[in-house]
Amino acid sequence: MTDAAGQGAKTGRPMLDWVLFGVLSMIWAGAYPLTRLAVGKGMETGLPPQWVLPGRLLIGAVVLWTVLLAARKHLPPFRDLRRWRTIIGMGVAGSVIPFFFITTAQQSVDSSLAALYTAASPVFVAIGANLLFAEERMTRRTGFGVVLGFVGVGVLFGPDAVSGLASANVIAQVFLLIATLSYALSTLIARGAPPMEAIVFAASYATVSALVALPLTLTVDPASVNAGWVNWLGVLGLGLGSSGLAQIVYMTLITRAGATFVSLSGYSIPIISAVFGWVFFHETQSWNAVLAFGLILGGVWLARTGGRGRAGAQR
Repeated sequence: MTDAAGQGAKTGRPMLDWVLFGVLSMIWAGAYPLTRLAVGKGMETGLPPQWVLPGRLLIGAVVLWTVLLAARKHLPPFRDLRRWRTIIGMGVAGSVIPFFFITTAQQSVDSSLAALYTAASPVFVAIGANLLFAEERMTRRTGFGVVLGFVGVGVLFGPDAVSGLASANVIAQVFLLIATLSYALSTLIARGAPPMEAIVFAASYATVSALVALPLTLTVDPASVNAGWVNWLGVLGLGLGSSGLAQIVYMTLITRAGATFVSLSGYSIPIISAVFGWVFFHETQSWNAVLAFGLILGGVWLARTGGRGRAGAQR
């Protein structure tokens, strides 16, 4: 624990920790409306997910490489297979898969709904941690939290799902569920990762994810793309913010305050994203989304506080 974190435990959380927490929550929550902007939901122009994903990841990698070089750090040697397996796993499971499915889903669902789905990731982390890590076995309280979270996801999926399994909205929600599972997998990968400096880890898997996503650009005919500067601005915001600056703030806050404190962003992100969606896009959610919000966050709280260990969050 750092000196700042130690003092926070005795005298209350330092104000800087809360400022960094607020900035991080705002950036991560802002990724959802920026994605809506990039794909052009409700607009006449828009970029395909196959371009949005590589664009944001490349920009984010450049930001992190700038910090890496300024700090005079280096990537792990390629012969270090254990670390590179972890880096590749994080790049694919923590960025490429969830970002692609969320971006695709947001062509037909609201940004606030997408944020609410991914907030359920710690529920799945609790299940995986129970299976993989002896010190994080489920207690009765954790198990109840998992069940409550699953009920919330079921309610969020909506009462029309059974009758409309082939609809674009339902398929989009399945995509969001896949993204949520992928986020959970990346958290488990990070949980079992060998020791690495934070900026080295982040820059490494950002580079891997950008390289993996880059071939997707070739699957779209440029002549078929009708995009305006607003859509490209969304990609730039995603790259500089969520895929770049947020990683730096995240690493700083982890060092200062620890993963448990940072994981509280899982409660703030859906709320902030809903506010952004209402203010900028006049988004409103149905009764089942409001009910699901309470069930999922209640389940997440129980799953995080009821076990022997602590499951972090990755966004």
